[in-house]
Amino acid sequence: MPKINAGRLLSDLRELAHFGAYRTGVHRPTYSKEDMDSRRWLAQQYEAVGLQAHIDGVGNVFGMPRSEQRSLLIGSHAESQNYAGWLDGALGVIYGLEIARTFAETPDCVGLPITTVAWADEEGHYVSLLGSRSFVGDIDEAEIDRAVNVKDGLPLRNALRAAGLAGVPRSLLEPERYVGYLEAHIEQGDALEASSKRIGVVTSIVGLWQYSIVFHGIQNHAGTTRMAIRKDAGVAAATLAMAIAERFPEVACPRSVWTTGRITLEPGAPSIIPGKAEMLFQFRDSELSVLERLDSVLRELVEQTVIKTGCHAEIERTETGKPCHMDPAFQEAIENAATRYAPGAYVRMPSGASHDAQVVAHKLKSAMLFVPSIGGISHHWTENTNDADLVLGCQVLADATEAILRGERNA
Repeated sequence: MPKINAGRLLSDLRELAHFGAYRTGVHRPTYSKEDMDSRRWLAQQYEAVGLQAHIDGVGNVFGMPRSEQRSLLIGSHAESQNYAGWLDGALGVIYGLEIARTFAETPDCVGLPITTVAWADEEGHYVSLLGSRSFVGDIDEAEIDRAVNVKDGLPLRNALRAAGLAGVPRSLLEPERYVGYLEAHIEQGDALEASSKRIGVVTSIVGLWQYSIVFHGIQNHAGTTRMAIRKDAGVAAATLAMAIAERFPEVACPRSVWTTGRITLEPGAPSIIPGKAEMLFQFRDSELSVLERLDSVLRELVEQTVIKTGCHAEIERTETGKPCHMDPAFQEAIENAATRYAPGAYVRMPSGASHDAQVVAHKLKSAMLFVPSIGGISHHWTENTNDADLVLGCQVLADATEAILRGERNA
């Protein structure tokens, strides 16, 4: 059986964290100098293992085996959120590197081919899940042409040019070359820690439906307009938010979540009744039927708010992420390995966050492994995981990798 090198794993995780280091975390946004430096470093590490490394036209870094056999794809994303944690994405990338190294050093595993990958822009600085979507053919040149940085409006094409990727071909999935895909990630929540579990075997990844809801009222003087004749768009937005808080628990499932992430009032002055209010609202669940039910209830609540407030409303669904379920046989391989190394300390669980695996899963058999996040913290520079859990997770994934590839060979 493969035995990972714990010291090397932890050293490589910390080496990757040097690129864009910020306090105890990292600031490594997509296509920044720090991001591209880290990708070139990863390519060097892949080559040193004996893999053929290349960076494609959207920044995905691949390490391809020098073999015609079908390989198992292992990785995650390499960029970070702004001023965020050192393990989000990086964990799965370095797990792939360490497993490739371990297999190259283990006589019984040398012939079991692995492809390593570091996806680009999973975090959505330009386009959420850009790298994996590009790989599976789910994004065209027109969408790339339209995409801009969400923070400063920089066109994606300009960023690619500055990163040295203009004219570089995008790698496209050839399904016949792969057995499937494995991704490891920190949980980014506290379910594992709260239940004293050390390994999460991901069963599904939630779908995320996001909406822009705009209320149009009548802008007027806040001191002279009688309350009886007001059409206050701000009140309408607040009314809807409270109605959602009251009604959604009645129709949601135990793991459904929803968030009003932003309410913007126009003109936003203390002595002016808002004439316009925009809400950005999202909900998530792992079952399509639940998402559809929440959508129906949301639209019903918007209509009721219009009647109550006299404001006009527009609702547009701006994102429709499909939920997906992980491959049962791959889940079993991870669970069997967890039983060996962490008996009684693992659990099957859904993922409440989006991951590249949900994109790849529509084309290849896929599975994910979680390790605990201390305090449930992620997307913040204090994000962390105990070293022992980092090592355990990689060993479990290495054993699962061997089982999956041997099963493929014996099929």
